Amino acid sequence: MRQGPMSLLLCLLLLSPFATAEQPLSLEAGARITDLQQRLEESEKQRDALTQQLQRQDSERESAQLTRLRQDNQRLKLAVKELQAGASAPQQWLTEQQQWFLVGAVVALLSAVCGILASGGHRRRRQWLN
Repeated sequence: MRQGPMSLLLCLLLLSPFATAEQPLSLEAGARITDLQQRLEESEKQRDALTQQLQRQDSERESAQLTRLRQDNQRLKLAVKELQAGASAPQQWLTEQQQWFLVGAVVALLSAVCGILASGGHRRRRQWLN
């Protein structure tokens, strides 16, 4: 055998898978492809609609959160103003309970002084000591 035709035959066998022609699509496969393309279009429309809905919900949630944060900010500003007003006002040195204790001590001291003055400045002998 000659080497030329053998190598040519080998080359043809190796290239044969690439040389096969495509088979024409059957009607069923064509219908399936169009069905899948329609489903793909519907899915993309649904995805777009859901994306828009998600963006609306995000903006609504952010606006609600922004409103809540503004209210908190106003409340905190009022609290700061109240604390500053309280700091500028004179502070009480004594609590109410301490004030009443002080009033009681002053009354007891005054009554003791009045009792000493009412008995007179002289010393009198007590009769029951005899």
